[in-house]
Amino acid sequence: MIYEIALLPVHKERIEMFRHAFAEVAPLLTRAKGYGGHFLAQGIEPPQQFNLIVRWASLEDHTPGFEESEDHRLFMRGLEEYFSEEPRVYHIQEAAFSAGEHDESNSTVSLGNAGASRDLWF
Repeated sequence: MIYEIALLPVHKERIEMFRHAFAEVAPLLTRAKGYGGHFLAQGIEPPQQFNLIVRWASLEDHTPGFEESEDHRLFMRGLEEYFSEEPRVYHIQEAAFSAGEHDESNSTVSLGNAGASRDLWF
């Protein structure tokens, strides 16, 4: 399991239109081979910075898989007019992280398996 993290800079005056456009193209993403969920989060500072985090079964499912597909081309075509600059994308491996030192039983949480975080994934 890996995560794609896409930093999506959106023109400030087009934020609401971007949200609607993303909702329209999201089904192209969700039907991709290896897709395991996603969430789109708007930055607080700056609010025109969106973070798209997608869970993939493998790096190959995202790239070359989805990225070389017609669905990806249509996905990007539906969003590109809202970007203020080229999005940046990188990947991380699923890994446990420390949530705090005060309680040993709750000190490690897996992003992919934490019940509390499941509600965030579409």
